[in-house]
Amino acid sequence: MATPFVGEMLGTAVLILLGNGAVANVVLTETKGHNAGWVVIAAGWAMAVLCGVFTALATGSPDAHLNPATTLAFAVVTNDYSKVTTYVPAQFLGAFIGAILVWLQYLPHWERTKDQGMKLAAFCTGPAIRNARANLISEIVGTIVLVFVIAAMFSKQGANGPISPGLGPYLVAMLVWGIGLSLGGTTGFAINPARDLGPRIAHAILPISGKGSSDFAYSWIPVVGPLMGACIAGGLIKAFI
Repeated sequence: MATPFVGEMLGTAVLILLGNGAVANVVLTETKGHNAGWVVIAAGWAMAVLCGVFTALATGSPDAHLNPATTLAFAVVTNDYSKVTTYVPAQFLGAFIGAILVWLQYLPHWERTKDQGMKLAAFCTGPAIRNARANLISEIVGTIVLVFVIAAMFSKQGANGPISPGLGPYLVAMLVWGIGLSLGGTTGFAINPARDLGPRIAHAILPISGKGSSDFAYSWIPVVGPLMGACIAGGLIKAFI
């Protein structure tokens, strides 16, 4: 049954399967893409967003947010919070499901990978340099760019008018690719609380060989940072777009 809840859940599951799948392909031992690098990861997340958005649209979500920060930001803009209670639980559930699918896809590689940090990286983000204030700022800035530029893309104020609806998902995917390449080197650009926390919980629960800590001491940053960024971006959209 196609409903907004199902659309956000399935779209987010595809987002995580393909996004974290790209990370796993690069960081896990003895994969075909091992050590392929950051450009592959950033491009993988861009394609993941594209596929997730189309999946969500096709299965019942007219907005295809896939991200609690996006949902919150546009609730701030419209002063309508009715979608939050439907979209956000679906996004977290979808992210958890997507992470389980990544675990199954790369099942023999977890044991072969000895680095616990690389195993965790295939599920959630972590800082290049651990500094809570700087890491929080990075997530806030990245999320502001994500939400504000999406709003600009779909604005009717441009000289050429609104973009074609079919073009939107491709532009959002390019935006995520750009954020990953430009801003992602500090924290891994979570910019999405569900994307980080759902898979982090999956990492904690799943029977992953030699997995180590799920680093919940850091987990608040990729949740609080994007939500703060969303609120700021919502205010900026109301003021300028």
